[in-house]
Amino acid sequence: MKQIVQNMKSGETQIVDVPVPIIQPGFLLIRTAASLVSAGTERTLVSFAEKNLLRKAHSRPDLMKQVFEKAKREGLLTTLNAAFNRLDQPLMLGYSSAGTVMTVGEGVSGFKPGNRVVCAGGGYAVHAEYALVPQNLASHLPKGVNFESGAFATIGAIALNGIRLANPQVGEISAVIGMGLLGLLAAQILKASGCEVVGMDINPDRLAFARKVGIRAELNKSINEKSIQMTRGRGFDHVFICADTTSNEPVELAGEIARDRANVVAIGAVGMDIPRKQYYEKELTFKIARSYGPGRYDQSYEENGGDYPIGYIRWTEGRNLEAVVDLIKQDKLNVASLITHRFPIEHAEEAYALITNKQNQNYLGVIITYPEEENQQAEKNIITFSSEHKSSRNKKLNIGVVGAGNYANAVFLPTIKKNPHINLLGIVSAKGLNAQQSARKFGFAYADSHTDTILKDEKIDLVTINI
Repeated sequence: MKQIVQNMKSGETQIVDVPVPIIQPGFLLIRTAASLVSAGTERTLVSFAEKNLLRKAHSRPDLMKQVFEKAKREGLLTTLNAAFNRLDQPLMLGYSSAGTVMTVGEGVSGFKPGNRVVCAGGGYAVHAEYALVPQNLASHLPKGVNFESGAFATIGAIALNGIRLANPQVGEISAVIGMGLLGLLAAQILKASGCEVVGMDINPDRLAFARKVGIRAELNKSINEKSIQMTRGRGFDHVFICADTTSNEPVELAGEIARDRANVVAIGAVGMDIPRKQYYEKELTFKIARSYGPGRYDQSYEENGGDYPIGYIRWTEGRNLEAVVDLIKQDKLNVASLITHRFPIEHAEEAYALITNKQNQNYLGVIITYPEEENQQAEKNIITFSSEHKSSRNKKLNIGVVGAGNYANAVFLPTIKKNPHINLLGIVSAKGLNAQQSARKFGFAYADSHTDTILKDEKIDLVTINI
């Protein structure tokens, strides 16, 4: 299958052929129909990867601190090897998609093959022809909603979770700073909830787009004058910051236009040097929205399938996904009109050239599309790298490797690669991508996601397990 990955070392965005991941308990194997490029998060990742090592270090002092601490504990050489090995690992891009369930893992309830679903989660709802997604990060997609619209559900859930933190009421008026994809969805959700909303941006084109979907929108620089009239001189009850910038201006603007004791919620990634005087005098409440909702970053929820009792936590990230899909189905959330570009996965590099402004074009919703028919690669799972490897029992030991994690790539494989009496034949990993990367890097003949491929290969003399 084809998958989009980011090489953090070289800075390249690549479309690679990798084995289809194997089903696991509690997971769904999804054949992807459409996925949405997150212009904010993914642009940041790609832009970071394109920097040289010095600029990477300068832009992430938090990571450099970890490197220095590790060097003190384990030594400089060991730390450098670990750091370069981590940079050489491919990063899976994408976290918002829609598709069809192909296989259901043991212990999964509520899903069956053939179900149409929306999917969420970094490392799960990736830009790939097939994806392995935990059951709590998938939600049913009604037949009346197409896959492209369903691919917006995760971004919509991020906006919805931020709105829930402020608990806006009917009759209140909210401001949304930043009319990108996230801000437009947030503004529409607020409007669908019966709240009055005003969108703000520094880009006139974004404001024009907001007005097309029925959102009142104003330039940031003129909002102070108009907010007095809009809010009867009181200021906004809630301010949602959906901008994507390192600048502190959105936080400062939020403080200026908020009413006394209002809520300010940062949903986007912005500078957060909060001006004390402004926020102190109004006694503003500042909150940071954590992605799609309760359950995020909790392994017991996301990977192990445990749910939170609805009587105690009404809106988990999974139930937020459901709510967004319902809004789309009811035509209260217009996402189809937000699509400005579509790219088949074979040409996905163009999508990333677009969002990193290499093409100097305006964009908003960027969709990756996939073949409609079931990909034959799902049946032919092995990815072959070389036909030169042959069984040579009298000369070399043919090795098969199960597991392609950090230890295998940093310690085991570099060591055995140096042995002239060893022939690296095949390597497997459950998700497929790590096996593909290791096979390419260390010269294996093939990569797969099924352990049986290694165990049944009569050419292999020895199987090593690195899990």
